[in-house]
Amino acid sequence: MPTEHYLMTTYGRLPVAFTHGEGAWLWDEGGRRYLDGLAGVAVNGLGHAHPAIVETICAQARRLIHVSNWYENREQQTLAERLCAVAGMDRVFFANSGAEANEAALKLARLHGRRKGVEAPAVIVMEGSFHGRTLGTLSASGSRKVQAGFEPLVPGFRRVPFNDLDAVRQVGARDQTVVAVLVEPILGEGGIQVPDAGYLKGLRKICDEAGWLLILDEIQTGLCRSGAWFAWQHEQARPDVMTVAKALGNGLPIGACLAHGTAAELFHPGQHGSTFGGNPLAAAVGRTVIETLEGMRAWERAAALGQGLLNGLRERLHDTAGVKAVRGRGLLLGIELDRPAHAVMRLALNRGLLLNVTAERVVRLLPPLILSDEEARLLTSGTADAIQEFLAS
Repeated sequence: MPTEHYLMTTYGRLPVAFTHGEGAWLWDEGGRRYLDGLAGVAVNGLGHAHPAIVETICAQARRLIHVSNWYENREQQTLAERLCAVAGMDRVFFANSGAEANEAALKLARLHGRRKGVEAPAVIVMEGSFHGRTLGTLSASGSRKVQAGFEPLVPGFRRVPFNDLDAVRQVGARDQTVVAVLVEPILGEGGIQVPDAGYLKGLRKICDEAGWLLILDEIQTGLCRSGAWFAWQHEQARPDVMTVAKALGNGLPIGACLAHGTAAELFHPGQHGSTFGGNPLAAAVGRTVIETLEGMRAWERAAALGQGLLNGLRERLHDTAGVKAVRGRGLLLGIELDRPAHAVMRLALNRGLLLNVTAERVVRLLPPLILSDEEARLLTSGTADAIQEFLAS
């Protein structure tokens, strides 16, 4: 029996298996190389086999991989300090994934609500959002596709259109159980939807006036990808709670829920925890990621690369029938087509390029932040060629 048959059928895999990677490139079992325009879905921000990451993994593994969170963990404490410093936050809880970080954020929202005397606290969430695949986070997500078959969903969510401040105000005016707003600064799985200028600042104002927590899911947008350390910094709309994961471990699983102000004091011993969260190996790698991003001023590089890619794709595709929009911010880019576009992934693979399709019709690019100018040109031309081939077929 093929080994693939031993795996549960949760992924629609493409027919390629990789043996190794370096920088922005991956090699398959036949020795062919591929330009990675997806970075493990915004995970490998520093690319593959980054020397600093490899050295940290090896050195820390020789010393200490794991210790229970019943004991002090200097690597975890150091990472918490560095992460809070770049994020402008006060405290952090470490988990193993973005979904777990979001679960922690939702628990903070409920504690906040109970402190205010709300017996059944509710959270406003957005249509088209994606926050994870645990029962809590898929219930918070705005996608029937990820929810279907897993009902009954977790209650306590009020869904509104993304990028619509009036809708948030209207729900708050008629529902006194609302205690928080949870939002992605840019919808990732929802199709790289960039909100209007002032949207996050508007949410911050609404939450301040109502006494709600503003919770930002920066799992895909964070750690320099948007052209700032975190996407909220483009508008200086600091959240009360923020979640990160993906790029924080550059491939090693780690997630974090950060909090500011009174939200940072809500958890008490015994209310939340994680066996593996923030263990010495993951924490050491997270610290190295932050130090490396700082050293290369990665937010500036992401902003410049992203604008170049956006301009190049718009130039190549502006008169291509079937292309509805080319949009993005930093190194989060989406090309929306007028039809389901999953076949573009296979066409790009045939050209030695990795990308994916989200929201059915949006070709998504999330390349590593270490991409060179020449690799960016290759990514632009390869993506445009694959899209044009698809639309002409």
